[in-house]
Formats: sequence, structure tokens, C-alpha cells
Amino acid sequence: MTSTRSTEWKPLSRTLMKMRLTEIAVVGAVLAVTAVAAAGSAGKPVAGAIAAGAVALCGVAAWWFVRNRFRAWGYVERDEDLEVRRGVMVQRLSVVPYGRMQFVEITAGPVERLFGLATVRLHTAAAASDARIPGLDPDEAARLRDRLAALGEAKAAGL
Repeated sequence: MTSTRSTEWKPLSRTLMKMRLTEIAVVGAVLAVTAVAAAGSAGKPVAGAIAAGAVALCGVAAWWFVRNRFRAWGYVERDEDLEVRRGVMVQRLSVVPYGRMQFVEITAGPVERLFGLATVRLHTAAAASDARIPGLDPDEAARLRDRLAALGEAKAAGL
């Protein structure tokens, strides 16, 4: 069995961070414009400036959180299992034995597809042990799915 300490954690695609930062920028811009327009129509331009500043401050906080959350994600393929780590405030480590996997799927929502990303979802009999790895290049997601499915079949069959 391979030790986690000697194996390097694979990070998520940097495109995932770009996608999340774009989402923050779009939402922040909509909120700032709405706040300034609402305050302007009420005849309180100072309130609009304060609201826009608050939105900018929230955007900086969201950027910090997204950056740290991105850095916290990682996965490592070991001999007997797959480990997935995540979490900023509450750190989690999921260990999914290959023989316990029921199926592995690739999902990609509209925003993920726009950025060329995919998520690998691992399903086991125990719902609490399901894991996912977001922000993968579609080719890496397909490679990982195929490898995990093959290892799952082999381990379940006792090979």
C-alpha cells in the first residue's frame, strides 16, 4: 500500500479558479450597478457609493475564500484507494476504496462547459462516502473515470 506522504497530491485545474473569480466578478458587478442605480434613483448618491464599496469589500473576501478553497482541493490515486481532500475551515479527507465504488460519472454544468471543465463523481453504497473532484480538464476527467472504473471492477472481482 502506498503512503500518502510519499505520493504527490494532484491539484485541480487553474481554470476552475478563473471560473470562480469570473462568477464573483459578474455577481459583484451586477450588485454594484444595482446598488448605485437604486441609491441614485432615491436621490442618495453617497449611499450608492457606500453600497458599491461594500460590494467591492465582499468581492475581495470572496476572492480570498475561493483562492484558499481552490488550494485546499486535491486528490491522490493510491494502490488500493483514492483520497480526496478539501475544505478551508473544516478540512475533510475522503478515502474511497476502489472495490467499494459502484459507479463513476463525469458531470459538467453550463458554466463548467463554457470554461472547458468537468467534475468526476464517485458513488459508493454508502451515500456519506461519495466523493467528487471538480475542476478537471475533460481529458483528465475521462482518464480518471476510466482508470477508477477499471480498478473498481478489478478490486470488486478480487483480482
